[in-house]
Amino acid sequence: MMNVPHLENNYVKLTLLDLSNYKHLSVIASEKDLIYYSPSDISTPEKLKEYVQIAVDGYYHQTTIPFVIYDKTKSAYAGSTRFGLINWQNKVLHIGWTWIGSEFQGSGINKHVKFLMLQYAFETLEFEKVEFRIDERNVRSRKAVEKIGATLEGILRKDTQMLDGFRRSTCCYGILKEEWPEIKKTIFDGL
Repeated sequence: MMNVPHLENNYVKLTLLDLSNYKHLSVIASEKDLIYYSPSDISTPEKLKEYVQIAVDGYYHQTTIPFVIYDKTKSAYAGSTRFGLINWQNKVLHIGWTWIGSEFQGSGINKHVKFLMLQYAFETLEFEKVEFRIDERNVRSRKAVEKIGATLEGILRKDTQMLDGFRRSTCCYGILKEEWPEIKKTIFDGL
């Protein structure tokens, strides 16, 4: 079993998401349209538990590391994120499945979360690349990953079936290991 990463700074703490702690997220998960651009469903306690069970299964198969996001400045649980589609052989993983409650959005917490995750991926795991996959329509999330230095590498056309039957196109962004030191020094300076 892989080690559980300890990802924490003065603003945020990421702990392993599992069936013992996911209920801290039930109020946030019930927010309307929180994950509108995701093919997942967390709208009911049962759906949230299924979502967490899939994440836990992925953790035991070493393909995901799911987290609960805790905002230390507000002393409150803020949402969830994960490393996913972890390819240990090629040293590539995805950061995604991120949802943050509306009261925490725009607070800067997501930048702290992404910094801790990128730092862990590149400096501890020594991975070669981190990818982000985002619904083409999700302009806010696209701008957020562009703001942290990710490069748009292409768009997978109509590759994902959404819950409402819509076939979304997915924007593929990436950060390479050799880009990380400059991104860390400039974009994340002061964190």
